[in-house]
Amino acid sequence: MARRDSNGPAVCRGGHQRMSSQAGIDVQHHIESLVHGFRTREPLMPVLVLHVGARTTDSPGGETTAALDQRVASLVAEVREGQKAHGSRCASPTPATEGPTEAQRAAHLVRGLGDPRRWGGPGRRSGRDGRSAPRYRRYAFPRLRLVRAIHDAVKELDGDTPAPAPTTPDAERAQARALLDQLARQRWRPAGGSRWRPGPILFDTARVLPASVVAGIAAFLAGVDQWVALAVVVGLLVFLAVLNYWPTGRAPIFLWLRRESRWFMTTTFLLPVSGQQPSEVRLLHPVHSWRAIAARADDVAKTLREGGQAQLQLHVLALLEDLRDNHRRWSWDLRGLKRTRPPMLFLPGADVDSGSIALIKAVSDVRSGRSELDPLLIVASVAAADVARLDQRPSGIPLPPAVAPATLRDTIRRAHQEWERNLRVRQAPSRSGAVPWELRLPLPPDTLAQLEEQRRWCVRSQSRPGPVRLVWSLPVLSLAVLLLVASLGYRALQWHDDFCDAGILTVNRDSRLMRGAHGGASTDECVGTATGDVRFADRAAAPPGVPDPGAQYDIPWTLGGMEDRIHRQNQEVTRDHAGDYVTVVYAGPLSSGPQGESSPVKGVAELGGVYLAQAVINKAYDVKLRVLVANGGLDMDHQSAMADTITAYAAHDPTVVGVVGLGRDLESSSRTTRKLRDAGLAVVSGTNSAEYLPRTFPNWFSLAAPDDWQADQLGLVVRQLRTPGTTRRAMVLAQATEDSGDRYTKEQAKYGGRMLRREKFAVLPRRTYALDDGKPEMRGPVQRICGSGSAKVPSVIYFAGRVEDLDPLMKRLSTEPGCRDRQISVLTGDDLSKAVFRRGGDGVADNVTLYHAALADLGAAEARTQFYEDAESFLPGISEPAGAESPFLASGQTALSHDATRALYEAASEGDGPQNRVTTWVNLRSVNMSGMATGTIDFTRAPLYRARRGHGIELVRVRRDGRGGIESTKLCGRTAGNTEPLTVKECSIEK
Repeated sequence: MARRDSNGPAVCRGGHQRMSSQAGIDVQHHIESLVHGFRTREPLMPVLVLHVGARTTDSPGGETTAALDQRVASLVAEVREGQKAHGSRCASPTPATEGPTEAQRAAHLVRGLGDPRRWGGPGRRSGRDGRSAPRYRRYAFPRLRLVRAIHDAVKELDGDTPAPAPTTPDAERAQARALLDQLARQRWRPAGGSRWRPGPILFDTARVLPASVVAGIAAFLAGVDQWVALAVVVGLLVFLAVLNYWPTGRAPIFLWLRRESRWFMTTTFLLPVSGQQPSEVRLLHPVHSWRAIAARADDVAKTLREGGQAQLQLHVLALLEDLRDNHRRWSWDLRGLKRTRPPMLFLPGADVDSGSIALIKAVSDVRSGRSELDPLLIVASVAAADVARLDQRPSGIPLPPAVAPATLRDTIRRAHQEWERNLRVRQAPSRSGAVPWELRLPLPPDTLAQLEEQRRWCVRSQSRPGPVRLVWSLPVLSLAVLLLVASLGYRALQWHDDFCDAGILTVNRDSRLMRGAHGGASTDECVGTATGDVRFADRAAAPPGVPDPGAQYDIPWTLGGMEDRIHRQNQEVTRDHAGDYVTVVYAGPLSSGPQGESSPVKGVAELGGVYLAQAVINKAYDVKLRVLVANGGLDMDHQSAMADTITAYAAHDPTVVGVVGLGRDLESSSRTTRKLRDAGLAVVSGTNSAEYLPRTFPNWFSLAAPDDWQADQLGLVVRQLRTPGTTRRAMVLAQATEDSGDRYTKEQAKYGGRMLRREKFAVLPRRTYALDDGKPEMRGPVQRICGSGSAKVPSVIYFAGRVEDLDPLMKRLSTEPGCRDRQISVLTGDDLSKAVFRRGGDGVADNVTLYHAALADLGAAEARTQFYEDAESFLPGISEPAGAESPFLASGQTALSHDATRALYEAASEGDGPQNRVTTWVNLRSVNMSGMATGTIDFTRAPLYRARRGHGIELVRVRRDGRGGIESTKLCGRTAGNTEPLTVKECSIEK
C-alpha cells in the first residue's frame, strides 16, 4: 500500500479514484491479500458481507443508519472499481424483478451472470497514467447455458403456470418428447440470446463447423488424388448431416462429446435418472450417450418445474462449475495460470426484493454440498435492517469486536482466519440455518467517514502478467503455429526437391532426386530403391513431342509396365508367402536424358530378364522371389548414391540377399561394390566386364567375359588382318574419361592396345574424343587420323567407346578425305552387342568392316534352354516363335540378367528354404546351373581374388552387303561354361 500526498495525482494507477474511507482501504487491502494467495494456490473464497457495525461511545452520531448503509454500499462500488482497474473480472447482476418468490428472483440474477460480457471482455484496459491491466479472453459458461436452455424450454412449453405432473407413462413420454422438440428448436441454446437464431442447418455453426473440421482433417490425411479427397469430404459432410437427424434429430453434432454434457451426466448434485435409462456418456457410443442426455434433461426439467431452492441451486452449481473450469490451471491453454486474479461478484445493497440474499445463501449451500473449491469471491453489502435475514451466528463463535480504525485491518484478518478454522464445523448438516461460507464483517461507523484528499490511499496491485501468459498465449501460439506451418512447408519443399516421394508429414527416404547435366540441360533423376509408391517410369519417359531413342531397339515392353508387373508379383509374395521368400535388388540405369537423347533401354531390357526369372521362380518353386528395383541414374552416374539406399534398406529388411545388375563399369564401381560388400550383399552382374572387380572384391560374380580376355579373343581376328611381310598400322581411338568417369572405355583402350602390339601391328599414338554435353565430338580426332597422310592412316582401329558413339564415328570415316577411299577394320568390345544394325538404326560405313565381341552365344545355347518358351509365356509383346535372333532378345541383355537372377536365387534358396545374405554369398561359389539362356552358369571355378573360366562370348562381323543393307555374321563363339579355347580357323573372317 502506498500513501499519496496532496501534490500527487488525484487518481490511482488504472484510472480509478483513491479509496475514500479507511474501511474501504482495509477491505481492499484484504481482498488483495486473497488475490496474492490465489496466484500460488487455491485459497478459500468467502462471501464477504459488509454492514454497519454497532456504534461505540466514541463514534460520531450525526448520520442516520440509512446514510451509513448507503456508505457501505458505496464502499462496495468503490472496491469494485478498484478491482476492475487492477485487472480482476468483476460482475454486478442487474436487480431482478421477475419471479414471485425470492428464489426465482435469485435464479434470474444467476441467469444474467451467464453472459460473458458482464465479466469484462478480452483486451486491455488502459488507465490515465498509461498502466494497463492485461486480460485473457472472455469467460465461457457452457454448463450454465445448458441449464438455461432447459429452463427456457420448460418455460416455453408451460408458460407462466407449471405443467402438472403426467399421470400415465404415455403422457410422461409425450411430455419428454415435447421437451426434446423444443430444445431442438432452440438448438440446445438459451432462448432469446444473441447467439440463438432460428434458421437452416447450413447457417448453424455448432453443426456445420465440427463437420467441416472433421472433413478437412480427413481430406488432409487422405493424401490421395484431389477427386478422391473431394469425395471423402462430401461423403463425411453427408454422413454428419444424416447423423444430425438420425437417430435423434434433436441435438447438435457431437453433443455427447461436449464438456457440459459430461458434467451434466457426472455431477453428483443431480439425482440419477430413475428407471432403466442409461446414465453415462461414452466416447464411441453416440446413440447410447444421447439417450442418457435426453433422460437427464427430462429429469432436470422436472426439477425446474418445481422451482424453489432446487432450481436456484442448480443455476448456482452450473455458474460455480463454469468459473472453476475457467480457472483450471492445467487445462490445454493453461488459462488458470494466466488468470491470476479470481472472479469477483459485487452485490451492493443486497436485499430480499432483488434476490441477492437468497443468492448468498444458495452459494453457501452449494459449496457446502460440493467437495470442489471454486474461485468466486463475493463482496456484498447488507443494510443493518436486513442483517437479521441472514442466518444467526451459532453460539460459541463470537462476533469480531468493534475496534478502533487503526486496527480494523487486523480485525478483518483475524476474522478471516477464525472463519477458515470454523468452516468445517459450520458446514455440518446439524448446523441448520447456518450460512457457513459467509464471512460477515461489521464495519465501525467511524471507519466509513470520508477521508481528506491528502489522506486517501491507493492500494497496490500485483497484476503483472506471469511468464506463462507471455509464453503460452494466443499470439505466441499463433506465431508458433505459423512457424510450425512455415517450417513444415519449407521442409516439405525441401523434401520435394530432394526425394522422389514426399508428402507434408512423411517422406520415402529409399530414393532421392539427384541433379546432373546431360545434353546441356539440368535433370532431376530419381535415384535409389523403389519402395512404396515410387516408380522410376514416372521420370524416365521422353518429353512430349520428343521421340524415344529406345524405340529403335524394338523392346516390346516399357519400364512402367515392367515395374507394375514386378510390383504385382511382390504383393502376391508378401501377402501369401510371408516368411518364405527372399528379396533380390536389381540395380541398373533407369533414367532418361532431359531432351530424350538418351533412353534407359539397357535397364529396360535387363529388367525384363529379371522379371522373367521372378515369374518362372514364383510359379515353379516353393521359396518365392521378391524383386526390388533400384536406379543408378543416367548411365549409372549415381550408382554410389544408389548403393547407399540399397544398404540402408537392407539394414532393416533381412530378406534382402543380394544385388543383380551394376552392368556399367565406371570409376565409382569400386566404391559401389565396397559399400555392398560391407553390407554383406553379394553382386551377380550380367554385363559388367570389368576384370579388376572379381580380383578385388570377394562378393563380385559376373557372367560377362572380362575386358582383357575379350581383347585376347579379338586378337584372333586381328591376326588374320595382318599381311605377312608388310607393315600394318593400327590405332586406339578412345573416349576421354577425365570428366565422364567411364572406366570401361579406359580398360578397353588399355587391353586393346596391348593386344594390337602383341599381334605385331605398328600401333600409332592413341587418339581420344571428348563428349560435348553428352554427345561425342568426332570431327577433330577423325580429321587428325585421316589427314596424316596415306602412309600413316591406320588400317585397323580399336574403338574403345560406347555404342551410342558408333554412328558419329562411321559418318566421319565415310566422308573424311584420307579415309573414305580406304578399307578400314574397326574392332570393339561387348558394348556394341546392344547395337541394332538396320535401316534407321545403327549403321556401318561402306569402307568399314566392324568386328565386335558379344557376351553370349545365344544361338548355340538356344536348343538346350527353356528361356524362350518362358519369355513367350510371361514377357509382354513376345509372340511365337521367339528365339536367339529375335530383335529384342538378340542383344543378350535380357538373357544375361535372367541368368544372373536365377544364379543368385539358386544360392539364396539352397536347401529348399530361404537363406540369409551371408549363406547366399557362400553358396554362390557352389552354383552350377545348366540349361540357362547363355549356357551353363558355373561359379565353382570362381576362385577368390582371381578370374574364373567359362565365360560365354561371340565374335561378330558387321559390314555392308553391297545392296544398301547391313550384314551381321557370327564368326565364332562359346556358350557359358565352355572352357575350350577359340582358334583362328574357327573364327575365320572369310566366312
